[in-house]
Amino acid sequence: MKLHIAFFVLLLLSAANGGKILVWHTDGSHWINMKPVLETLVDRGHQVTVLIPSTSLFMNSSEPSRFRYEPFNVSVSMEFKKKFIKEFLLFSIYEVDHMTYFQIYNKLMGFIRTNMDYFLKFLDGVVKSETIMKKLKQGNYDVLFADPIYPGSDLTADMLGIPLVFSLRFSLAHNWERMCGQLPAPPSFVPAAMSKLTDKMDFLERLWNVLFYAFCDFMHSNLFNNMLFVTGTPTSACELMGKADTWLMRTYWDFDFPRPLLPNFKFVGGIHCKPAKPLPEAMLKPKLSSLTVGQTGSMRPSTTAFPWWESPCSGTSQTTWCTWRPKELQLLLS
Repeated sequence: MKLHIAFFVLLLLSAANGGKILVWHTDGSHWINMKPVLETLVDRGHQVTVLIPSTSLFMNSSEPSRFRYEPFNVSVSMEFKKKFIKEFLLFSIYEVDHMTYFQIYNKLMGFIRTNMDYFLKFLDGVVKSETIMKKLKQGNYDVLFADPIYPGSDLTADMLGIPLVFSLRFSLAHNWERMCGQLPAPPSFVPAAMSKLTDKMDFLERLWNVLFYAFCDFMHSNLFNNMLFVTGTPTSACELMGKADTWLMRTYWDFDFPRPLLPNFKFVGGIHCKPAKPLPEAMLKPKLSSLTVGQTGSMRPSTTAFPWWESPCSGTSQTTWCTWRPKELQLLLS
């Protein structure tokens, strides 16, 4: 395996004749994070083609863009997608605090199974479409760039015979990185992602870290590793993911806890960020701004002296937290 070839194609080579980059579809904040990266690749002379499904919340092939779109059809309705997201947000924000661990596990496994069925329909729209696969093979792409949250990019890269680059923040308990990418993660000092632990753990916390890793690995093996794809020879989803040439981790090394790393794991925190634009002149005026302050006793300002301010406040009799906004802005936000 040529370890860094895909990374060089993406980020280092800026020759006059740029590379041809195929981008796997994604959605939501993952697509918002990816777009600035694609814009930068276009600035460096690369030709970018994005696979886009017929059902998407954020991706829109009709909007003006500097990169090409390759649309494909999926048998998933927008209503189903919105309903699934609404139910998951309801569970994760409101219901989870009032459920037992067993109820949370059952609910979460149900969401994951539904999500995987939904993702596999998107995958079928690409690999089972002779028209799309013919176009992709004729495109002679140099690399496939993907956020692995939507599975199937590894299978497509394998079928096309091109390098694969992942862009990832983290997976649950670093499962994809450990089980598929072979990234070492000793549970004695590497806290599992989303375990709410740090690298300074006592004995009970280390025990919980081991159990959390084991639980997530069990869940992963039941849902992902048993899915076999036939690409000439049977293989597992994790084995295909492990063939990725480079993993671009969207964070900084000093933001993460100390851990062993492999040469093909690169920290690229901030690659999706743009320099902040200056605020409009009108926003700098006090009348069109908002201010959140903590007030104690008589320090609370009077609305009589400032009649244009509206103060929705809450708190105890000793300390009150208020968000001050002009009434005009309150009407716009209501």
